[in-house]
Amino acid sequence: MLCFYAQFIIIIIIIFFFFFMFKKNNKIINEGYLIYKSLLLQLTALITNAALKGKDSAALMKAIFRGSPISSTDGASRRLCVYKHCIPLCESGDLQTEVASDIIGLLMLETHVLPGPALAALASLFVDAIKVGEMGNGKSLELFPTILTALAAKEAIAYGKGELSGDEYKKQLINSLCASRWDPQCVIHLTTMFRDVPLSPEELQFLIEKVLRMFLKLDLQEIPPLIYQLLLLAAKGCKKLVLEGIIAYFREQDLHQKKEQREGESMDVEVQTIPQDQLRHVEGTAILHVVFAIRLDHELGKEFLKSLKVIFLFLTFHVFGWDHVTQSLVQLGFILMDSFGPKAGPFGKTIEAPTTAAKTPSQLACQLGGQVLLESFKMHEPIRGEILEQVLNRLVTKTASPVTHFIELLSNIVMSAPMILLESSSKVTETFDQLSFLPLSTVQGLLKAVQPLLKVSMSLKDALILVLRKAMFSSQLDGRKSAVSGFLLLLKNFRVLGSLAPSQCSQALTSSQVQADVHSRYNSAANESFCLEILSSLRRCLGQQADVRLMLYEGFHDVLRRNSQLASSIMHTLLSQLKRYYEPEQDLLPPMKLESCISAQGDQVFLQEPLAHLFSCTVHCLLWHQSLGENARGGMDDEDDEEEDEGGFQDELHAILESVTRRMIKSELEDFELDKSADFSMTTSVGVKNSIYAVLVMGVYEVLMEYNFTIGNYSKNRFEEILELFKRYQKLTEILREKSGKGRTPHSKPPRSLLSMGFVSTLLTALFRDSAQSHEESLSVLRSSGEFMRYSVNVALQKVQQLEETGHTDGPEGQSPDKAFRYLCDITSVLMWRYTNIPSAVEDTGKKEKTQSISLLCLEVLLRVFSTVLQQYPSKVSNFLCSLDLSGEVEEEAEKDSLTEKTAFYIRQFQRSLFSQLSGSEEDFNSKEAQLLVSILSLLAGLLEPSSQQFVQFITWTVKICKETSFEDIPFSRGLLSLLFSLHVLYKSPVSVLWEMCQDIHSALGDIDEDVEVEKQSHFAVVNTKTAASTTVSCLLFQCNHNVLLIKFKCLHLFMPVHVSEGATQPAGQQDPVEKAVTLQLGTLLTALNELVQTALPTGACTDTLLRELGRTYSILTTLLKYYIQVCATHPGHLPARLEKLVKLSGSHLTPQCYCFITYVQSEEGNGGANDKKKKKKEEEAVMAASAKIIRQTKAIPSLIYNIEQYEKFLILLSKKSKVNLMQYMKLSTSRDFRINAATLQTAMQEQQESQQVRVTVTVHII
Repeated sequence: MLCFYAQFIIIIIIIFFFFFMFKKNNKIINEGYLIYKSLLLQLTALITNAALKGKDSAALMKAIFRGSPISSTDGASRRLCVYKHCIPLCESGDLQTEVASDIIGLLMLETHVLPGPALAALASLFVDAIKVGEMGNGKSLELFPTILTALAAKEAIAYGKGELSGDEYKKQLINSLCASRWDPQCVIHLTTMFRDVPLSPEELQFLIEKVLRMFLKLDLQEIPPLIYQLLLLAAKGCKKLVLEGIIAYFREQDLHQKKEQREGESMDVEVQTIPQDQLRHVEGTAILHVVFAIRLDHELGKEFLKSLKVIFLFLTFHVFGWDHVTQSLVQLGFILMDSFGPKAGPFGKTIEAPTTAAKTPSQLACQLGGQVLLESFKMHEPIRGEILEQVLNRLVTKTASPVTHFIELLSNIVMSAPMILLESSSKVTETFDQLSFLPLSTVQGLLKAVQPLLKVSMSLKDALILVLRKAMFSSQLDGRKSAVSGFLLLLKNFRVLGSLAPSQCSQALTSSQVQADVHSRYNSAANESFCLEILSSLRRCLGQQADVRLMLYEGFHDVLRRNSQLASSIMHTLLSQLKRYYEPEQDLLPPMKLESCISAQGDQVFLQEPLAHLFSCTVHCLLWHQSLGENARGGMDDEDDEEEDEGGFQDELHAILESVTRRMIKSELEDFELDKSADFSMTTSVGVKNSIYAVLVMGVYEVLMEYNFTIGNYSKNRFEEILELFKRYQKLTEILREKSGKGRTPHSKPPRSLLSMGFVSTLLTALFRDSAQSHEESLSVLRSSGEFMRYSVNVALQKVQQLEETGHTDGPEGQSPDKAFRYLCDITSVLMWRYTNIPSAVEDTGKKEKTQSISLLCLEVLLRVFSTVLQQYPSKVSNFLCSLDLSGEVEEEAEKDSLTEKTAFYIRQFQRSLFSQLSGSEEDFNSKEAQLLVSILSLLAGLLEPSSQQFVQFITWTVKICKETSFEDIPFSRGLLSLLFSLHVLYKSPVSVLWEMCQDIHSALGDIDEDVEVEKQSHFAVVNTKTAASTTVSCLLFQCNHNVLLIKFKCLHLFMPVHVSEGATQPAGQQDPVEKAVTLQLGTLLTALNELVQTALPTGACTDTLLRELGRTYSILTTLLKYYIQVCATHPGHLPARLEKLVKLSGSHLTPQCYCFITYVQSEEGNGGANDKKKKKKEEEAVMAASAKIIRQTKAIPSLIYNIEQYEKFLILLSKKSKVNLMQYMKLSTSRDFRINAATLQTAMQEQQESQQVRVTVTVHII
């Protein structure tokens, strides 16, 4: 009925409309217009009544639209009237939600057919309503995006006295809307609405900045829904702007609240604009929205990670009170640790790195995740169990990847809140059950982390003891090694005051029988019984595989140092084990039963007893216990019996070691069946057995050398014995080296030395720096052997390399970072003195023999030491430099110096050494030493402050050396140039140096055009004919790549929205500093590359690298053009003069030379290929060479050409935008046009015919 009535009114309106169109009487027209308007009012009233009553208003409106064709003027006006009426009707709030949705939905379907003026009128209606605050409901705003989209599709819209395109008209509307004042009630609705509006990057940035400014005008409870809509809007772009705006708002609120809190405390009045709990609730909800948005938008997550450090500072500042968001914080922490933690290296190996030296972004992100989890564990009780469970689960499940970061987190949790962790001790106990299945490194880290808990929890300790006992009989070798590691850890941490008789060590006790108060500081009986029980279990390891025994021997010394009262039990255990392999008959040679140290299974031979490590453990434990007794002996009568008892095993062990020393000197290699004729191949069982014997004997030699030196008290006879032991060690080493050199498959690396790092430090000090008169005669015995002195330095090098790679060394105290650092300082001090006082030029040994000189070995050790300190001890570099041969008042003065001043002192010493090398003739030049000196200087240069005077002096000296040194030594030149470029990167852009070196290379190698004579130039003498092609070009191109990446980064910085707006508003005649730096550096780089592309470089790696760098350079030029296109779009006519010069340089100079260089490369490779075919006999090699050439050409050259063409394409576009003809500087090349060179073709055909004739002639002669 309503539809019929509406159609009737429409017919009446149409009749009146046409009737009064043909009437000329104004009175009649006015009356008719009033009637027409009255009918329209009746029509809109009909719509209102139907909508309010909840009837089928959509059907009524469809009838109206059906009776109002868009082709007629009155139909379009009626449709516009309906739109203007329905929009405020839906905003009134009087309609039911379903009815309003139906009306808006129908209007959206009919919007696309409206004419341009109607769309413009509707858009203006919305804008005006928003400005006056009539969009509180926001329901009708769903229609606005559809209107704007339809409006943008129109070709022309009347605007003022002229016309605008629909898209431009839409931009004007959006600009007017964002520039106006918004009612705070409609901000959320408008933000939601703009998600469906197509926006340019500039419009989007303008809009987001407007919304962020509105934060301060909204109630606090309205912030979370607005943030949610803003994050969804960020899917269009400006993600970083959104995140930074949200963070800035909450930071401002936090600072404001803290300020109010301080003011309230000072005035004893509570002043709070916003309650703290309410603010924390809003912050937590905002974080939930951010986390949810990141899950849906990975690009937003990337921007989030870029701002992660700032966000974390914000989070940790207000972690209290966020119980409702802690779950997300926990997830965030584990995501960071899982994603950015250490990764397994090749073949599953993990490169251990110091946890304190987090430098890379991945390490910092992983560290950040650990801090989030640690703070959450300490402050949020409900999630402690979950955090602990997640950490322990990762330790158990991630067996194929490193878990050191999770172990570190667990250790931090235990240290910060041990009693809290005990509440979840059941989870730790469950993890103990998996110990035998975990990697050894994981077990060691886990037990070390939870060790403090074992002292306060009897149940936890009992559970661990039970698990370790089961692991002792595990079928897996790692399981048994884990048991030994766990037992040793317990022995080191449960101290004993008294000692029991050795006979009591065999008592079988269970840990559950010891119900003592472990909280007391000293509980001698409980700890003693507990440790004796563990020792009893460990004795079973002495009958297991070599790896298990080895772990036990390496751990006994640390146990003895931490728990000295176990010395008697440990020493008797070692004595009984040593006697099993010691030959007591003094006349028999050799003194050891080597056959008992191996076992066989079928054709395979295995090491059963690591005899050398057994000797090493025994010697170190004996010497330490003896020194402890001498220091602690006070002559008390009640200790006489104990001393006699201990003296029994001491005397017996000393007697055994003395006998072994004497008989090992008497024994020849034939006594061990290890003469020169012996088989040492690893492919036969005999060879494997002999190799095992050799390693054991060499290890025993080294242990005996350390033992006799330590107890010798600088006795000449002792040192003579040491030298005899070394001669036999050296002889066996030479045999192994000779045997491994003859075979095609060399043996594995020589075994690591068993000398302890502490002894190496003592030995080097005695050999090189001991000037005591009483020691001179005995030390002259060792100093007389150059081989022994070289051996000592080589062992030091081996220990330092192991410390650099793993963070620890073999032997006693090797696991202690502090002790290792102290020994490192002592070794460095000695070797620095040795090198600086006795340079290699003074030594004659190194010249006559093939071996390196001692000074050169010292320098190699120093290089590894500096690298180790920078990598493993970055926080102790200053202490390290102070300890190098400084003492007393000098040291006190040195400690006051800055790190730069300390470093500069040692740099000067190495500079003098290098200068003395370069001052002599090229025949006397020691390339190896010069390379080591340059490497050391490169490491030390990183410690200098780039703005310091010392750094400027050093870089000036380096430039001078490069300009004056003309030695044709390729490795040295490469190191020197790398040092120069690395210094320039820290000081200033090296593009000017690149340009000068490119000129030198061009002068040295000549031009690609043989008819062109290159001007002879020599800015840097290090660039000469021999070094230019092989060394200088590679270093130069590497540095070019580095510079290209830096310039690219600066170009990307230009694209930041804020920078674009600032760059476009620069005053006339001024250029943005970043733009200026980019254009200047690009200009110099183009000039340098222009020199290189004219140089007759050898084809291959050099030309391929240069082609790639050229392609990257043109890609950056294209990026720069895109930036200026964006600037000109908002501010036409903004084009600096430097850019025109840059375009001219690239177009008139570089681009033509690039095409000539491409032709040169292709022709040279073609000639080389033809020559190769004549020389090579095998056709397969020629095919492979041709294939490699084709692959190179299909990669580098097409990529370069594409980048050049892209550059020219955007150059044309920029010319149109800026109204400046930039293409006038570009010269179109014809070198790539397809053409047939008749002369070349004819010559090739003649050569082919001649070769065929020769082949036929040869065939006839054969027949």
